[in-house]
Amino acid sequence: MAQAFVNCKILPGKVVVFIKPICPYCRKTQELLSQLPFKEGLLEFVNITATSDTNEIQDYLQQLTGASTVPRVFTGKECIGGCTNLVSMYERGELLTHLKQTGALK
Repeated sequence: MAQAFVNCKILPGKVVVFIKPICPYCRKTQELLSQLPFKEGLLEFVNITATSDTNEIQDYLQQLTGASTVPRVFTGKECIGGCTNLVSMYERGELLTHLKQTGALK
């Protein structure tokens, strides 16, 4: 169930972030990404606490990415990491380039 749930969210050309609303790192990630000019429908925040499979989802994220913590940021099928990775990419100017290459930005 958790595997199917995650796999149906991570699609080519789309940015998906698995979050928990109470997590400060998730909120920081949401704030940063929400400022960027994404094309309609190509940025999704998935609240994993809205499902009864929260632990199973985190276990699958661990298998998939090597970490079970949230946020987990995916561009297409590739996980670029969590909040620290995202902020670091942004500060180095790599995030916008990466998102433009995926076609997610206007």
